[in-house]
Order: sequence, then C-alpha cells, then structure tokens
Amino acid sequence: MRGAVEAGATVTEFVLRDLKMSPCLEIYACKESGLCAIKDDFETVRDHLKAAKGVMIASPIFFYTVSAQIKILMDRCQSLWVKKYWIDKIPFRQWTATRKGLFISAGATGGKKLFDGALMSMKYFFDVLDTELWRSLLYRGLDFEGDVDSFPAYLDETYQAGRQLVEALQER
Repeated sequence: MRGAVEAGATVTEFVLRDLKMSPCLEIYACKESGLCAIKDDFETVRDHLKAAKGVMIASPIFFYTVSAQIKILMDRCQSLWVKKYWIDKIPFRQWTATRKGLFISAGATGGKKLFDGALMSMKYFFDVLDTELWRSLLYRGLDFEGDVDSFPAYLDETYQAGRQLVEALQER
C-alpha cells in the first residue's frame, strides 16, 4: 500500500478480520436487485470495490486457498455476480476489464501447488469486479508474524508492485 500511496494513489485499507461480515447465506434475495440482503460491513467494502480503479488483495494461504475472511468477501460478492450475469445478462467472459488487481500471498510450505487454489479463486473473484489479475506476488516460507522481515527483497518487491500498479492505472 505504501508504494501505491507514494505513487499518488488514494488508498482505502480494509482489514477484513476487523469487520463484521456474515458469510453468504445463499438466500438469493439478490436476484431482484443485485444487492445483498444482509446488512453489515460488506456494503462499505462492496461500494469501495465498485468505485476503485485498482484492487490489492493480500492473504495468507490456509489449506491451499485464501483466508476465511477473504473467502467471505468473495462469497458475499455473489450478489455482484448475480447482478452481472443474471440481471444484466452480460455474456460469460465477454466483459471489459475496467480495473487492475494485485494479489499478494504468503504460505509456509513448499507444496508444488500451494498457490493454485488461491490464484483460481482470485481470477474468478476479480472477474465479477471487471478486474484483470494484473500481477500476483507469491511468497513461500512465511508462516509467523515477522517472518517476512528476514526477506527484505519481498518487502521491496511488494512496495514496487504498489507503485507499478498505480503507474499501470495511470496509463489506462
């Protein structure tokens, strides 16, 4: 985020674990208007996502996918999927990317497919937001708070990616 801010972007940070967001209850009240019937902090996050030019998501890997908090956000965006594909009837895969997305993830193990599930989830999550997965930064060997401090190159790469995301958005 610091790289994006220093490149001139206005950044709004959401720490999902600090928000009150129910999981999707799959009641499909969103079929009428495309709006989720559950009233909680999701509405604020959704509105910011819809207004953003770029999206940065960071998540640790748990069991080869994103954290529960990120997954709740993704699932709640089902209402946006319903609006896009059922209500507005946008043909699948026939949308134009209006945003760019950066995904940053850290996992502890060396499993060959450690990030595969998370990357697939991010790709389809960004799809509903008309966001291209512009870049992914995937780091192994990070398990505990502070582990990244032993890898200054990771911190520099994420800082630079934040700056580069802003530059890529300005080119658009």
